[in-house]
Amino acid sequence: MTERFTPTPEDKFSFGLWTVGWQGRDPFGDATRLPLDPVESVQRLAMLGAYGVTFHDDDLIPFGTSESERESHIKRFRQVLDATGLVVPMATTNLFTHPVFKDGGFTANDRDVRRYALRKTIRNIDLAAELGARTYVAWGGREGAESGAAKDVRVALDRMKEAFDLLGEYVTEQEYDLRFAIEPKPNEPRGDILLPTVGHALAFIERLERPELYGVNPEVGHEQMAGLNVTHSVAQALWADKLFHIDLNGQSGIKYDQDLRFGAGDLRSAFWLVDLLETAGYEGPRHFDFKPPRTEDFDGVWASAAGCMRNYLILKERAAAFRANPRVREALRAARLDRLMLPTAADGLSGLLADRGAFEEFDVEEAAERGMAFEALDQLAMDHLLGVR
Repeated sequence: MTERFTPTPEDKFSFGLWTVGWQGRDPFGDATRLPLDPVESVQRLAMLGAYGVTFHDDDLIPFGTSESERESHIKRFRQVLDATGLVVPMATTNLFTHPVFKDGGFTANDRDVRRYALRKTIRNIDLAAELGARTYVAWGGREGAESGAAKDVRVALDRMKEAFDLLGEYVTEQEYDLRFAIEPKPNEPRGDILLPTVGHALAFIERLERPELYGVNPEVGHEQMAGLNVTHSVAQALWADKLFHIDLNGQSGIKYDQDLRFGAGDLRSAFWLVDLLETAGYEGPRHFDFKPPRTEDFDGVWASAAGCMRNYLILKERAAAFRANPRVREALRAARLDRLMLPTAADGLSGLLADRGAFEEFDVEEAAERGMAFEALDQLAMDHLLGVR
């Protein structure tokens, strides 16, 4: 492996316990791998050069564990974190696996289930804060419906708001240095999931009592499942100052959630996403939410995890070379990107209305004839992505 593509903790690469620990079970097939001890996961990720590890409560502490066993699991996890130097930048709650959540957690029609979901979340928030997490991701995988009559969506959004407002109140009262990142997804496992895209989540956040505590956690595959341009979605989150976390993986178009290693699937999309994150100065973790294919043994699991980080570093180098190339800079000027930076009406509304060149004397035909030179620019990007420049 080329030394420059070897990850280090300074790259801020992180993985969920549920990623490398996925046993390969799917709706049509049983597990192809044995359970993986979280301690071993942390040790192996540290050896690969990762910076952090994340978890759902049930990844670390099996559902239904007694209080004494719970403390034992936490103690072992804390010890391996101390031994390896890995950090916990993010945690989340599993409100989707157990049958009690078959109709959701925060928006379940049953009030007692909603109350249980909140208490389960609060309990794990305490652990997340104890372990130093700064972000708490919320993915509402069961918050949705398949039948139009089964869920009053307006009321369900009221319950969703109520839940997040209560959680915001709790972290504020406890003085935790913790922010929430809502993770959108359009479908799967529910037919239609509430807050399906980054845009939906951003609009929802503005209705919360403490909007400053909430941002988004876009996932590559989730946005592409909706047929959207994930780089545009992440750019809007950055523009809104709401990119609190990001999940990187691979996806090939509008289909089931593939969770391929990062760089697999739509490579051009991955290139532009890395280019955006690096040029925008994103400082958060580069978190990989992928699933090693069920064809792989444990050697394949670690090869897949290493591939996520290697691909990011390769794309980072390729994107930097693209931006630094003099021909690219010339092509950017030919495409008039420098003019997009200029305010449209720095002279204000009165100046715009008084400027006859803006309308009355504007040469529409001449402007329509101008080429934008986008194809030459895009080919330069392709050349850099393919490594021929």
